[in-house]
Amino acid sequence: MDAAWLAPEREESDGWVLRAASGVTQRANSVWLREPDRDTGRQHEALRAARLWYRRRRLPLIFQVFDDPRSAGLNTVLDREGFTRQSETLVMCRRNGANGADQPAARPGGTHSAGSHPAVADPGVEISTDASEEWLELWWSVDGRGGPAERETAHSILAGCPSVYALVRSDDGVPAAVGRLAVPDAEATGGWGGLYCMATRPDARRRGHALRIMRALLHEGAARNVAGYWLLVTVANSGAQQLYAKAGFRETGRYLYRQERPTRHLTGC
Repeated sequence: MDAAWLAPEREESDGWVLRAASGVTQRANSVWLREPDRDTGRQHEALRAARLWYRRRRLPLIFQVFDDPRSAGLNTVLDREGFTRQSETLVMCRRNGANGADQPAARPGGTHSAGSHPAVADPGVEISTDASEEWLELWWSVDGRGGPAERETAHSILAGCPSVYALVRSDDGVPAAVGRLAVPDAEATGGWGGLYCMATRPDARRRGHALRIMRALLHEGAARNVAGYWLLVTVANSGAQQLYAKAGFRETGRYLYRQERPTRHLTGC
């Protein structure tokens, strides 16, 4: 997930990855604990260093903390320091078949979802390895926060790893929905890819556009021998969770953001 959403500025110190992107998205402006297990004294020392690092960049100190027993010690420290809890997010995954054919992830107990949608080629979905101006315009109009400078920063984040971009148009030829499949270096991800930037124009929703985008991206991943997929969706977005569950995605983890001073509301999961 880190490799698929690379912050333009990053520094790693003793297992903590400090990331900054001028305030564009929480993930790219937060601390990721590559190695969260450390004693309390070291956590306090690292916390002071991280606070200074973000202060120099005029950004709030935010941690991306996974719901994992290894994070218990850090959460205790952050609770004492008064850090907020916000933007709880699910990590959902599905695998591809061993022979390269697309298959949904198994339900607990080993059975598959009968209602899951297979990945298919769709000639009406435009596929590219670069984000076009139309693609960026639609995605930013739905999920973006800020002006041209912030959009350009977001574009640089997207371009940080190889990706496939999908766009579908409504009957009048206007872009209706977009999505991105990030395919980072296989050594960093075990050959997995991540679905990002699923966005549909408000007046074009409930017409199946998002499903077409997802199917097309899964098909592109299968053609590239992607071993499986992850995606991120906020706990509050039950509609998107239902769409992904029908496509065979299952929750495999979750995280939230712990922020020291909520002076700016950053966006994105």
